Amino acid sequence: MTLLAARPRVTRHPLRPELRRGFAPLAGGAVLLTLLVALAVPAETWQGGWAETRDRTHTAAVLLGIPLAVAAGCWQGGRERRRRTGELMETAVRGPLPRFLASALPVALWVAAGHLAAAALALLATWYCATGDSPYVLVPLADTLVLGCAALAGQVGGRVLPWRLTAPLLATAAYVVLGTLSYDSRSALAPLSPLLETASYQVPVWWQPMVMMAWVGGLATAAVLALAARRRATALVPLTAATAAAVLLVHTGDDGLVRTNPITLRQVCDTSTTPQICVNARYEKLLPEVTEALSGLTGRLEGVRNVPVRFVDVPGRTGEDEVRLPMITPLGRSVVAGELTDPRQYAWEAGMMLVGRSWCDRTDPVVGRTDRAVEHYLAPSPAEAHFDEINAKGDKARRAEFKAQQQARARLLGMSDEERRSWLSKYFATADQCDPGRVPTL
Repeated sequence: MTLLAARPRVTRHPLRPELRRGFAPLAGGAVLLTLLVALAVPAETWQGGWAETRDRTHTAAVLLGIPLAVAAGCWQGGRERRRRTGELMETAVRGPLPRFLASALPVALWVAAGHLAAAALALLATWYCATGDSPYVLVPLADTLVLGCAALAGQVGGRVLPWRLTAPLLATAAYVVLGTLSYDSRSALAPLSPLLETASYQVPVWWQPMVMMAWVGGLATAAVLALAARRRATALVPLTAATAAAVLLVHTGDDGLVRTNPITLRQVCDTSTTPQICVNARYEKLLPEVTEALSGLTGRLEGVRNVPVRFVDVPGRTGEDEVRLPMITPLGRSVVAGELTDPRQYAWEAGMMLVGRSWCDRTDPVVGRTDRAVEHYLAPSPAEAHFDEINAKGDKARRAEFKAQQQARARLLGMSDEERRSWLSKYFATADQCDPGRVPTL
């Protein structure tokens, strides 16, 4: 009779049950759902722009994700008291630190995974309609680690203060502290906030996410070691690292933690039009669409002298022979999901950049009619027909002004092509003039 060999006993890792079921997966799901809702509501304001996606996911992760992670960790930390198993756990073979990590790590890992999944979905939502630039991966990765550390710190709070109200109170306190540090830019402690405010044309300096991870991670690790390590003096090591990171952040200040993204200073141009059309390199893929939207305007200016050399889209002042392109940012107005929302409106705004004397204290009525006639010829407003109908039914003075405006338009349209180009050349030569005696009128 052959004896069957006994099967070797499979030893399961103590983290496996906590990772597969219980509160930890629920915490990760709550973080994922919260961040997705926060990102989905104003999706048109970030989808399509990598910098906007970075900033929106970063803000949601810090202001919503961190308080939720602290609350989840805190609730898990008070589990032994709620179940009245504290004395039983003290008799376990494993020491206090392994027991702490067996309870805390699953929540921290699931919270981090929830944020990482939300950030990945946001990047995918931008990827298919991105207009240029490239994704900023280091920021969401740093935020993922910060949320995991927040869950560990919350677990420490739940162990020290194992009350049922501790979790919501700590979450509220975290939100208040983060909001105060982030929005009080005059505070010397503002750089310590995980929420780094950056404009769409800025990026964090290369070392900022890593130092922030050292700051937050050092604090969380020091708190865990001070609570559960056999030799609590080991907490001084991560605490020293956190202190060094904090000193570097505070000494650098908010202004030193960001820099202008070099890509925002570069233009991508279509030189086949008059004026040339240049968009910021962040929106390089929008150039064909912008060129098409302005094709009617640029076609009417072909052969006309004294017009600006190019439309530009750069931060700061424009050059002497340049005119600013209508604003592409903030996203959600002219551009949504990588497409122009209203090409006719965009063309009219571009024409207004060429025409108009808003800087003049007072504009002569005849000059004003001439400006509006040129504006109508280059790119009429989509709402022009509506206002024409209102003016045509207005009082006597309004009807008279509308009639004079119609006559000015007719004079410009009635010119031959060569005559119109000559007249427009003289007109644009006086585009910066406020003296009505120098402006050719219709």
